[in-house]
Amino acid sequence: MRADEFLTRVRDRGEFHSQEEAEQVTEAVLCVLGSRIVPEEASDLAAQLPAPLDEALRPERGRPEPFDREEFLRRVAQQTGARPRTAEWDSSAVLSTVAETVSAGQVRHLLDQLPADWADLFGSTGERHAGRRGGTAGGTGTGDDGDKAPRRHA
Repeated sequence: MRADEFLTRVRDRGEFHSQEEAEQVTEAVLCVLGSRIVPEEASDLAAQLPAPLDEALRPERGRPEPFDREEFLRRVAQQTGARPRTAEWDSSAVLSTVAETVSAGQVRHLLDQLPADWADLFGSTGERHAGRRGGTAGGTGTGDDGDKAPRRHA
């Protein structure tokens, strides 16, 4: 898949106003994800994503940081200037597109490194990952009317 096709899918899923906004959010989500997973996994994932999107996963990061889903969303929100609920929507738009783009084995490797409550961000129910190490309990944050919160622009 080409980068423009990937970003079009993210734009449509995330209901972004432009391809540029979809690209900014995609880079933020991938950058934060890259800081959570081991460098080898980040490289393997980057190898399956179209250039230049793969670059967000390639910076030297050293050891992964063991943060939970809430911290992941907080970091994405901080990078994009969005509210945490919007960061969840944005992350899901990007990561579900990643899951469609890369191999099923790559998605399994990613989910094996992450707490079970991250699976829905990738468009997965997480049932096959339930009961394994690491996750924090919690839902998807639903309970509101499902609308995307407005984004703050700098």
